[in-house]
Amino acid sequence: MKIRTLKLREAHKSINGINNSPSFCSILWDQQALHLVTASSSDPSISIHDPLLPSNPPKILRRHRDGVTGLALSPNSTCLASGSIDRSVKLYKFPSGEFETNVTRFTLPIRALAFNKSGSMLAAAGDDEGIKLINTIDGSIARVLKGHKGPVTGLAFDPINEYLASVDSIGTVLFWELQSGGILHTLKGVAPNAVSDTSVMNIVSWSPDGETLAVPGLRNDVVMYDRDTAEKLFTFRGDHVQPVCYLSWSPNGKYMATSGLDRQILIWDVDKRQDIDRQKFEYRICCMAWKPIGNALAVIDATGKYGLWESVVPSSLKSPTEDIPSLKNSNGLLLFDEEDPEPSTSGSLSDLGEDSLGESEPPSRKRLRKQSEFEDPDEDINDELSLLPKTEPRKKARCAGKENLGNEGLISVKSARLTMQEAFQPGATPPLPGKRRFLCYKMLGTITTVENDGYSHIEIDFHDTGRGPRVPSMTDHFGFTIASLNENGSVFANPCKGEKNMSTLMYRPFSSWANNSEWSMRFEGEEVKVVALGTSWVAAITSLNFLRIYTDGGLQRYILSLDGPVVTASGFKNQLAVVTHASDCLSSSDQMLEFRVFDISNGTQPLTGCLPLTPGSHLTWFGFSEEGQLSSYDSKGVLRVFTSQFGGSWLPIFSASKEKKSDESYWVVGLNASKLFCIVCKSSDMFPQVMPKPVLSLLNLSFPVASSDLGADALENEFILNSMHLSQIQRRMEEMAVAGLDTTALDDEAFNMEATQDRCILRLIASCCNGDKLVRATELVKLLSLEKSMKGAIKLVTALKLPNLAERFNSILEERLLNESKETHKTPVMNSNGSASLTADAAVSSTILTSTGKNETPEPSIAFSSPTLSAPLFIKKANKQEREKGDQNQTANAKTSMETSNAEKVKNAGNVKSVEGKMTSEVLKRCTYCGMDSTPQWRMGPLGPKTLCNACGVRYKTRRLFSEYQPAASPSFDEKRHSNFHKQIWKKRANLN
Repeated sequence: MKIRTLKLREAHKSINGINNSPSFCSILWDQQALHLVTASSSDPSISIHDPLLPSNPPKILRRHRDGVTGLALSPNSTCLASGSIDRSVKLYKFPSGEFETNVTRFTLPIRALAFNKSGSMLAAAGDDEGIKLINTIDGSIARVLKGHKGPVTGLAFDPINEYLASVDSIGTVLFWELQSGGILHTLKGVAPNAVSDTSVMNIVSWSPDGETLAVPGLRNDVVMYDRDTAEKLFTFRGDHVQPVCYLSWSPNGKYMATSGLDRQILIWDVDKRQDIDRQKFEYRICCMAWKPIGNALAVIDATGKYGLWESVVPSSLKSPTEDIPSLKNSNGLLLFDEEDPEPSTSGSLSDLGEDSLGESEPPSRKRLRKQSEFEDPDEDINDELSLLPKTEPRKKARCAGKENLGNEGLISVKSARLTMQEAFQPGATPPLPGKRRFLCYKMLGTITTVENDGYSHIEIDFHDTGRGPRVPSMTDHFGFTIASLNENGSVFANPCKGEKNMSTLMYRPFSSWANNSEWSMRFEGEEVKVVALGTSWVAAITSLNFLRIYTDGGLQRYILSLDGPVVTASGFKNQLAVVTHASDCLSSSDQMLEFRVFDISNGTQPLTGCLPLTPGSHLTWFGFSEEGQLSSYDSKGVLRVFTSQFGGSWLPIFSASKEKKSDESYWVVGLNASKLFCIVCKSSDMFPQVMPKPVLSLLNLSFPVASSDLGADALENEFILNSMHLSQIQRRMEEMAVAGLDTTALDDEAFNMEATQDRCILRLIASCCNGDKLVRATELVKLLSLEKSMKGAIKLVTALKLPNLAERFNSILEERLLNESKETHKTPVMNSNGSASLTADAAVSSTILTSTGKNETPEPSIAFSSPTLSAPLFIKKANKQEREKGDQNQTANAKTSMETSNAEKVKNAGNVKSVEGKMTSEVLKRCTYCGMDSTPQWRMGPLGPKTLCNACGVRYKTRRLFSEYQPAASPSFDEKRHSNFHKQIWKKRANLN
């Protein structure tokens, strides 16, 4: 027989640094043969490969702390289970690899995992005593099977879901009846002894029709046993010169692949009971998996290298996927209420389980199982199972299941998985035995704790030592689990404990003028879930949905009832934001959350609404930005901020899916106007470790914009961000104006943001012109704020040789100036004397020298003159030439008339011109309202562009330029009549009335 060579690819490396050291490796296919999953007992990671593109890097799952010794994939390929030397069993969504939950833990390493036919039950075993049967629907332990004397290395549910077969390292095979949990048959010493080598694991495997159990024999062979009687049927004995260490049935049961310690694989024809092909390898093959679709076998050796053996079965023989047997379903697994007759290709862990017994099944079985958690397990199991009907013939049970499978079972299964998110403290990490953890991690500083014998040691550190005092460490005898801090102090809380089931809240100020300023509160039968700090207040939300607010001195100020269970909370100055559950989860498992913002100082609730989350996610961080903007971050990596736009909306300003690598996760600490502060976690943990000290990473905020047809995604993102920031500044200016505060400090910030936004818009206009998107360019020019920017846009399109677009831009500028001029006439501005203050200045500045050389002055009764358009007007060449000809004719006529005039008149006219030029230049450099001659920016006024200083122009634009207002630096400022504060102006008017 021809021996071929198979090229293997490296999938896993040893973590102990010893290359080619033998380890137990696992490999399996998904149902559609689209993915290969591999793992190694010397590597804590799991790899998901694309068999169609083997050169592509695999998807890596790093959740375990030690080598992975067991893999199992649900029959519908939606759930992946892994067991490890770290003694934990974890579940993942497949093929995304998203971590779902830790279903159980053992005290010793895990060696074997197996799903039942529907995926509703997972069997796990290892070096511990006992096999755990785990209900994957709700994560509960349905039963623990005890009977093995050594480590269990192999598990297999029979395809009909009546029996479970197991084998240990000393060679004992047990047949378990799932209904009773008892041992049906015991086969001692039938498999090789593998106690001395943990890289070799005994295995058992049922045939696809469920009639035969295959077990490696003691004579380098494979022994077949009957499913019902456990009698030896026949053996496969061939050219293996050392014991068989792994075996795998083909999908149709016609063939079997066996690998031995002699480093060769044999392919067997089951009906003829002879080997039909073989292949030799450099290292021992410790796991194999037949391809569900096609004629191929996936293998992995003891060094972590895997490969695909194509055309395993000769083409002259029947394909290994042809005539797959249809299974006869029995009464199914009586430990569950809902069962599914056939595996679904589109289901998940929340799908139906085994076949139902229908009307014969007691309706109170789930209630009895819940009671058994508080009573003697063995006694309750026996009592419970005594109420169950005895096993019926498989055919009859299958029919009963089909007839009685209703919608009630479906609803109850799904509702068991719909769990509302537990309360969490922003910036806190879960406890780790013997290790430091964060009670609080904020932009200001951190609070860490480490457990010792009977007490904990708490330390408070500030990132910038100049912002906070040096705080001595604290000995914690209460067992605090959550905390928060600000510049003034820190607050701590612990869960209910002790005989009286009491929870403690403690506030510790950093400095105080009085002694014994630290205080604490005790709650009996009420647990503190979340704490928050603000300016002179402390808040605690409890398990009774009470919001308790205290002063920093310990005075109980308010006690409010919230609408639902709390999720999290955060404080900033006078504001307290609380997130609660609005209702139960949706059928899609989406959380229904709402938020409320309380103003503690005023006793009001300015904001409330629903908190948006990405579908299928949960809230992982909630707080305020450095500027006080409410923000949230969910488990899908989307950061949102709340703005006043559109009546109050959440804007997604960051998406981790566009930033992070496949093996990274972001743990958010805080944000400012342009950056997100987070810790990049690259290990299997989703939380940072205290030691070594984590490094903060700064990520740019970026809207999840769609790919633009201009290829200017970065510019469009900058445009949206600038619009959001400008809206925030304008909102703050309005709030300060209403409160009567001076907004001068924000005026320059608003102007700088307008200029930044205009520069961004100009670059976008250039991109639109280059991409022939002229309509979009016209829309953008209307968004420009400054007249100078509009002139720049006109020059830009002129340089790009787009005269039609230039004329359109010019028309937009003329229309804007005309509208501002009309608004000026509707809203006259009064000076300090109560009259039109701009009359004299307008008269002087409007003094012009006409084309005939005459000096004309408008009548003083006209308060405002129409502003002259200062923008360059684009005129067609023909019109320009006609105008030049007309000017030449006027010049010739003027020369003729001047020949007869007096030379003294010409001199006087020249003097008038020079005087007018000086006066005009003086007026243009001085504010026409307050008379100031220096300002950071000249703004639009009633006389046109650049006629008011920055302060007067801002108030003129917001219609707040009253007669009593004068900037303090104005030469005409009078303390008795004028004020530069909006609030004082209103007070003066109220006193006059």
